[in-house]
Amino acid sequence: MSDVQIAVLALVQGITEFLPISSSGHLILVPLLTGWPDQGLLIDIAVHVGSLGAVLVYFREDLGLMLRGLANALSGAGRDDAGARLVLLIGVATVPVLIGGATLKAVTDGEGLRTIAVIGWTSLGFGILLYLVDRTAPHDRTLHAMSIPAALLIGLAQTLALIPGTSRAGITITAARALGYQRDESARFSMLMAIPTILGAGALLMLDVIELGQADLGRDVLLAGALAFAAAFVAIVLMMRWLRHASFTPFVIYRCLLGVVILLWAYG
Repeated sequence: MSDVQIAVLALVQGITEFLPISSSGHLILVPLLTGWPDQGLLIDIAVHVGSLGAVLVYFREDLGLMLRGLANALSGAGRDDAGARLVLLIGVATVPVLIGGATLKAVTDGEGLRTIAVIGWTSLGFGILLYLVDRTAPHDRTLHAMSIPAALLIGLAQTLALIPGTSRAGITITAARALGYQRDESARFSMLMAIPTILGAGALLMLDVIELGQADLGRDVLLAGALAFAAAFVAIVLMMRWLRHASFTPFVIYRCLLGVVILLWAYG
């Protein structure tokens, strides 16, 4: 792979992973638009690990709270600990996508969903849904008030992200906003949910890599991970600042324009 190809893939993954615009859809489009060969599983893992690292750094205070809460809960000293409760909420929200992903992998390779038309329709449809929910739903709830049923509903919504173009961040934020959570709190929970989800998906991919004998941490892998980390961190910082005083409308506009262009391409 050339440095240009590595840089484009890493930047696309890093920027789009946590914004509500679908990283999987963009990564499918890149080789179709450029004619580049598939980047391979190891580069896929590298850019996802890099993106995950950005979340771990940005939300390090939340992670510290969760680790302390988990330790207290295991020792029996923190039954009502806020960190332990957040761990429980994220765990509940993660179960549906783990089951859905494992089932999809066992039943089909998912290639039937990785089409231009599917990405176009999901980009457009779920973009409009995000706009409608964001404009009409209340936004006065915080994560401190989140219930286990609410976390489960957001987790069930996350399974829709197994369809390329839906956007894991987009659909979980939409679900959280529909339940009345503040914009930045919705994005925060979505990104915390990403930690076990990316770890689970990465573990499955890594098993495939090991089985194929391709687990070689070379320069390309390290470069891809580093660039994805930098891009994701900048994207997270800017989005969280934006959401403290504005809406998701710019992301919706981008999704709708992208969806229309893709559909014109697919059916034209």
